[in-house]
Amino acid sequence: MTTTPLRKDAARNWERIVAVARDLVDEGAPLQLNDVARRAGLGVGTVYRHFATPEALLETVAAPCLEALAGHGERALADTDPWRALEGFLTRTVEAQVTDASLAPVTAAASDALPRTTELKESLWSAGRTLLDRARAAGSVRPDLASGDLVPLMCGIAYAVQVHGGAPADRIGTAHRYLATLLVGLRAAGPPAS
Repeated sequence: MTTTPLRKDAARNWERIVAVARDLVDEGAPLQLNDVARRAGLGVGTVYRHFATPEALLETVAAPCLEALAGHGERALADTDPWRALEGFLTRTVEAQVTDASLAPVTAAASDALPRTTELKESLWSAGRTLLDRARAAGSVRPDLASGDLVPLMCGIAYAVQVHGGAPADRIGTAHRYLATLLVGLRAAGPPAS
């Protein structure tokens, strides 16, 4: 589907709206379109013309992170080592979860405002399932680990880092430590698979 490019002033307004929304999300403030308009110095109608709902705006803020994760998922699927591919994908996922505040509410939402968000989320879930299935088939992970277990486990790490991860600068290190512990538990019993 092709879209008509925005006029320069409309493109600037769109970028300003997204930047203000990004700041609000990073501050942990609720994303309300009237607040975004006020902080962006724009009319409320301008914001609503670009984003009909706060959810559409939040998904737009999260889109670069989702795009990057989907790209990493594709690269992980090309890796011939099933364990390394799964480990790398989970590492990038947990890093994104602890550094991008827009990711958790968008991925946890039961429905999406934008079709592209649905596509990206489906791509991520599919990559995760496939990577886990490959690792299980190779004997690298516990046979009782279901693909539905990955999301809650990763969310658990992200939540633990949010609550106990220390200063923002320390959160990646904490996330890596927690994930390393989880990965030990995911490995199949017996000799380590490569």
